[in-house]
Amino acid sequence: MAAGDVPERMQAAAFDEFGGPEVITARILPVPQIADDEILLKVWSAGVGVWDALTREGTLVPEGAAFPMVPGAEAAGTVAAVGRRVTNVAVGDLVYVYGYTRPKGGFYAEYAATKAQYVAKLPAGVPAEHAGAMPTDALTALSGLDVLGLSAGAWVLIFGASGGQGHLAVQLAKRQGLNVIAVASGAEGVALVTRLGADLSLDGHGDLTEALARIRDVAPDGVDGVLAMAGGATLDRLAEALRDGGMLAYPHGVQQAPRERPGVTVQAYDGETGPERLQRLNELIEAGPFQVHVAETFPLGRAADAHRRLQTSFPGRLLLTVR
Repeated sequence: MAAGDVPERMQAAAFDEFGGPEVITARILPVPQIADDEILLKVWSAGVGVWDALTREGTLVPEGAAFPMVPGAEAAGTVAAVGRRVTNVAVGDLVYVYGYTRPKGGFYAEYAATKAQYVAKLPAGVPAEHAGAMPTDALTALSGLDVLGLSAGAWVLIFGASGGQGHLAVQLAKRQGLNVIAVASGAEGVALVTRLGADLSLDGHGDLTEALARIRDVAPDGVDGVLAMAGGATLDRLAEALRDGGMLAYPHGVQQAPRERPGVTVQAYDGETGPERLQRLNELIEAGPFQVHVAETFPLGRAADAHRRLQTSFPGRLLLTVR
């Protein structure tokens, strides 16, 4: 199919009621129509995240969404059509998108309509086949680093560093000149964050007294900031390494919110998108090779299996391949 040649109907994964993974089924649906400020994306790949499971369960439903509901908040692909007021991308461009609002359906489909302001050209250094799993976590990680506001040379501890958001945060932090202590999950996670450039890689399942000692060896005055992708007793213990006056930042939605303690600031945040944020993210990414670690891929017809896999532990991200 040539760029711009769009069919009337498409394959999609959708559900007609809220529930478990089993409610997601393969469907044939109309290709959405676009408004003047939207683009039509021919989806190559779509990320699978916990936010998609929350949509499926009915606890995080995009405003204006209706049944049959197509989940999916992020994707990469080519621009198949553009509205009259769209100037930032053109038909045929390879792009990625975090669909902050998506009343016409998400990205578990061959085509999706989205506001052009949420779309950016894919930067050099990101493999196109993995780009669909990048946008939400990369933008959220960047927001977290901005909340911390650390200067080059500062020490940041990233907790949950081998997860979807964490492994991208490690790379973005290094591009900002920060010294990174990455607390990962298991030997596989430690190997991943080490490969991505962490200055000190620790296993969050290991001896925490030893971990704190190793942190003090490299940052004797304490770390300047903590970026937490998860909560719990392990984080509370490792946060003892935070210096007085430092900050702990975590994205909204982290279960067991980090514990407040005297002398430090604990701040929740949301991922932000928009043209300026996307441009800044691209500039950071293009500073060098950028890895989006995909633990497992699923074809569009196995979206329910991808949601079942979400309930297990894995490094990096899950991805639906559509093209």
